[in-house]
Amino acid sequence: MRPPSDYIVFPLDVPDRAAARGLIERLADKVGLFKVGLELFIAEGPAVLAMVNDLAGPGRIFLDLKLHDIPATAGRALRSAASLGVRFVTVHAEALVGLGDWITQARQSGLTVLAVTVLTSLDEAALIELGYREELADPSVLVAMRAARAKESGCGGVVCSAREAEAVREMVGPEMVIVTPGIRPEWTLVEGDDQARVMTPKKAIEAGADYLVIGRPIRDADDPGRAADRVAREIEVALSPGRPE
Repeated sequence: MRPPSDYIVFPLDVPDRAAARGLIERLADKVGLFKVGLELFIAEGPAVLAMVNDLAGPGRIFLDLKLHDIPATAGRALRSAASLGVRFVTVHAEALVGLGDWITQARQSGLTVLAVTVLTSLDEAALIELGYREELADPSVLVAMRAARAKESGCGGVVCSAREAEAVREMVGPEMVIVTPGIRPEWTLVEGDDQARVMTPKKAIEAGADYLVIGRPIRDADDPGRAADRVAREIEVALSPGRPE
């Protein structure tokens, strides 16, 4: 059985390698994966991935670049990522058409491709503003369509809001990984959050999520390690039915 901390993905949403190093050193034994996104990767390049591997150990990088380009370009980017010691890499679901062979090659090299379905910052009003027809502006409908496409394309998993995780799990089965951003522990929920579709760790696990992306509640805490432990305890409750909270 996986330890509760293994479910936590901590995003290194910091501007440089020095800031990332401090967080990795504090959290290497507190979380499962470290997510490197656009801000840090553009600032530091592949060298920052080598640093994560050195400090945290191999196989703990979630490279969240949300690739979205023509198949040849996105496919070559996947091939490059596979050589960098990365476990997960993200591709926008809209870019999956024609990418199947590249995804198969990535999987054979040990890289898991995750399809980003609908960003958790988007709600129905935002999708309508972006031009989606009313019947597709319901995030749950769009997520379901894109999760099905991800499975057909050979992706190893999807990224979706925890609110859609249960329906996605029923659709993709037990083999595919479900990663859920927009996770907020009970003790940090606030109004005005820039994530439109959020959920607590316990409810996300119960909905079928395999990994929970949790950033600010840990990063902004006075003691990030203690905050990560507190999140892990919430996850442990979800993994142990009948356990008192």
